[in-house]
Amino acid sequence: MLPRAMSTKTGGGLYCELYWGTNLSEAWSYGPEQAPVHAAPDEKAPLPLYGFTLPEEPFLFAERTERGWRIHLPPAARIERKLRGDAYGPVPESEQRRDNGRTSVDLAEGTTLRLFEGQLSLVVQGSVVKERVGPLQWKDMGWLLVVSALFLSLPVGFLIAGPTPERQAEANTRALQLAAKKEAERRKALGLDKPLRPLTEEERTQQKPDAGTGVNVPGFFRVR
Repeated sequence: MLPRAMSTKTGGGLYCELYWGTNLSEAWSYGPEQAPVHAAPDEKAPLPLYGFTLPEEPFLFAERTERGWRIHLPPAARIERKLRGDAYGPVPESEQRRDNGRTSVDLAEGTTLRLFEGQLSLVVQGSVVKERVGPLQWKDMGWLLVVSALFLSLPVGFLIAGPTPERQAEANTRALQLAAKKEAERRKALGLDKPLRPLTEEERTQQKPDAGTGVNVPGFFRVR
């Protein structure tokens, strides 16, 4: 019997991580539709598993069941299990299935298995991917068309409502008028807005000469 904290609900995909000591070496993810999963010391295998003793190649490592996944253990591997948030611990003998000298363990939702052999450890748990993304529905196509229409309408609207030669000329005229207004206000503040007038004879006689101080120079002199 499975512990009460373990769910027997059918899970999604499968996720595996291979560690050398404490260093993550490789990771693989399998969707719900990819079952069973075979292992072999070969890069072309679905699970390229090196360092574990396998009785045959390919080796049936995982298969789907009504409750999720069943993990078949390599004969020389040791196994631990932990629930979500707990530490690793041994798997009770009562939960290990034995058939013709081979051992398998059910991977329930929310649990993680860890297989050891030498310096290698393989961590196996359910994948966060529960199902594949299905094809687009009619409502999705409708939203896609609406978004596409809005995206395409932006440049069209710019061309329609954008600047034309007439609008550009009108904007230039307004800018010149504004500049002239600001210049007039500046001249008025400086007192330069009054027009100039000619001096009268009285004003001219009252003006002081601005030719400097007169100096008497001899008729003949040399400068060395």
